Amino acid sequence: MNPLWIATIGAGLVAFTLKYTGHSIPAHLLAHPKIQRINTLIPIALLSALVAVQSFTQTSRLIIDHRLAGVGVALIALLLKAPFPVVVLSAAISSAAAYRIF
Repeated sequence: MNPLWIATIGAGLVAFTLKYTGHSIPAHLLAHPKIQRINTLIPIALLSALVAVQSFTQTSRLIIDHRLAGVGVALIALLLKAPFPVVVLSAAISSAAAYRIF
């Protein structure tokens, strides 16, 4: 068997085990207020980290380019409470304009 298949099957087993373990946790443990507070913040932290990594790195190096303009415009649009499609379109347009200019 190829090492790629071994890694794929191993990753699948680990994912299944983690999901099964998560469903097996008793409900009273998940109902604790501190756990619920943490669970609401985890997606925000993961998405913020993903945006930061995708916006400011390239080939494991920190880089500042046109993507910073898009993130900045998106942040301003969010602060102005713009609808999500407006946030995405304004960020894309400003990033493309900065790419074209610089």
